[in-house]
Amino acid sequence: MNTEGPTEPQSATQAIDAKIAGLGDWRGEALARVRALIRAAEPDVIEEVKWRGVPVWSLAGILCTGETYKAAVKLTFPKGASLPDPAGLFNASLEGGTRRAIDIHEGEAPDEDAFIALIRAAAELNRAKRK
Repeated sequence: MNTEGPTEPQSATQAIDAKIAGLGDWRGEALARVRALIRAAEPDVIEEVKWRGVPVWSLAGILCTGETYKAAVKLTFPKGASLPDPAGLFNASLEGGTRRAIDIHEGEAPDEDAFIALIRAAAELNRAKRK
């Protein structure tokens, strides 16, 4: 029996905080680092959690998701094939028709300026499709 009274539902931000803390290894650090870059690139970004706990960052549509696997943190951009990537950050899901992904492995980090530019381009693409 719960004697503490009703509990508030966990916010998406709190759920992502808990996921990062729960990983407790390089993957949590990598996810926290890209999350900070996403927030810096687009301060109005909306954090969501979908598909069994996957962090999702949205602004006028999904910008990217942040899945964690044993060997990689995968950032999937659903409209990645339509985004400029002059720095060559996309290194996974290259065969897809519309999506592209960045796999980050232990000891790696994407170029911060290029990643911020990619997030801003994704947001701009989403905004343009809404007009």
